[in-house]
Amino acid sequence: MITEYKIDKSDKLDDAIRDYLQNLEESPEIRLIHKDLDFPEFLQNKILVSRSIRKGFPFSLFEEIKSLIPFSETDWAKLFNISHKSLQRYKNEKDFYFKPIHTEKIIEIAEVAILGNEIFDSSKKFEKWLNTPSLALGNLPPLDLLMDSYGKELVMAELNRIDHGIFV
Repeated sequence: MITEYKIDKSDKLDDAIRDYLQNLEESPEIRLIHKDLDFPEFLQNKILVSRSIRKGFPFSLFEEIKSLIPFSETDWAKLFNISHKSLQRYKNEKDFYFKPIHTEKIIEIAEVAILGNEIFDSSKKFEKWLNTPSLALGNLPPLDLLMDSYGKELVMAELNRIDHGIFV
């Protein structure tokens, strides 16, 4: 369970998720009770996460998440399985919302990043770990495994083992 997170600029992300939730509530098919959630609390509310995936994240919320995660735009484009040019085009579209599949990927990566930054206590150390082949992960860099949800679960499990001092 993610109870706290140590990411600089987290207040901006918390404000962005609150703005998003406020707009989400205005949608006629969605009625929310919790408006003052921070980002980790949002991630713990699986029903709200599911509804958000269906609605999609706006590019502005993605920008806040992206600014806190040590991934380049090229990395994000690779994770979304789209071209870098497409990602740039989305940025320039007014009121752009990501498709559900991309929103789900953003949320998955955010979960990994929050846990990784908390465990390594530094986004630089976490970034180095993400790009270093790991024997426990089949000698692959964790970043390569984040392309799908099964790989993400492997990375999360490895982060939890590191957090508990269990090294394979």
